[in-house]
Amino acid sequence: MPILRTIEEKVPVRIWTDDIDEETLAQLRAMAKLDIVYPHIAVMPDVHLGIGATVGAVIPTREAIIPAAVGVDIGCGMCWVRTTLTAEQLPDSLRALRGAIEDAIPVGFASYRDPLPDARLRPVLKRLRPILEKAPALEKRLKDAEATAAKQAGTLGGGNHFIEIVLDEEDRVGVMLHSGSRGIGNAIGTHYIEVARREMERLDRRLPNRDLAYLREGTQSFDDYVEAVSWAQDYARLNRQLMLERILAVMRRHLPPFEVTEEAVNCHHNYVTVEEHFGERLYVTRKGAIRAGAGELGIIPGSMGTRSYIVRGKGNRMSFCSCSHGAGRRYSRAEAKRRFSVAELARQTEGVECRKDPGVLDEIPSAYKDIDQVMARQDDLVEVVHTLRQILCVKG
Repeated sequence: MPILRTIEEKVPVRIWTDDIDEETLAQLRAMAKLDIVYPHIAVMPDVHLGIGATVGAVIPTREAIIPAAVGVDIGCGMCWVRTTLTAEQLPDSLRALRGAIEDAIPVGFASYRDPLPDARLRPVLKRLRPILEKAPALEKRLKDAEATAAKQAGTLGGGNHFIEIVLDEEDRVGVMLHSGSRGIGNAIGTHYIEVARREMERLDRRLPNRDLAYLREGTQSFDDYVEAVSWAQDYARLNRQLMLERILAVMRRHLPPFEVTEEAVNCHHNYVTVEEHFGERLYVTRKGAIRAGAGELGIIPGSMGTRSYIVRGKGNRMSFCSCSHGAGRRYSRAEAKRRFSVAELARQTEGVECRKDPGVLDEIPSAYKDIDQVMARQDDLVEVVHTLRQILCVKG
């Protein structure tokens, strides 16, 4: 389905859905007033109101980056791998497996007592020290930043982050997870959002929203942010890889022997990168969107108890080769807790081995948009490779 709606501001806003509220439209209009945005903003069908910038938006900018558009969960994204296991090889109850995964992977605010003994961590952590030295205020935000980053590598975090065991359309078993750059990424994002605000105030730049403050190419703060955000994106990718390997190791202890049959898909959906579009070198920020270049594989999750998808991009130039990153929230976390009950959560996640308690009520499937409608609205952006259904879910 092609673009369904266009808003004309300083630059157009191209929207791939008609399921969008007025508050979110107002936030998009504010972003489209910025003179650094070019040539248009692309809005994915999972769009919803965000903090500072709209979730489900692809925001291309010239010679500047908006830290709040990248957000504080820098490099947050998805990972999936398929195995040779089939559904009939699984035990009747997956409760013991869920418990073993929860024992192996710290969730929420938890971290490892000691860093994982993995050689891939050392060069990543070594790159962190110069970043902290350039921004002493950043180091103060997170006590013992390097030690914390080391102990949080390979951990899940909280919110909507998850680990799932899934079945594809042929009942083959896979592992899917969602996580980002943990506490250190949050500290980096928060610090540079404030730096950008101060720079805009110093330059007396009038902005439609102070959260849309940006860092300008050619300044020291821009260079420092690019170094820090690139580090956080690399850290987030490694975080997912380390978790995936530990989960597979747990599965090997609890399930029949198996092999991994495909190379893992590991993709960001909160990040910024340099790309060329419409003949221009642009900083492309995907805030709740994944890259969907021609032939590129990506992951679009639904919610607890609904379908998810492995997709192949079609390289649609109007979306800046992007697609949605999930179903997208319909209700805020607070509103979901007001609207729904634990009994409804249990009913909507029937058949899925997962928590069914007040602590995860804000993640009830009804808090999200209909994933099948979201997929139908972006059939010009991606094609479906695999359809997945959850059978086990670990939440942060």
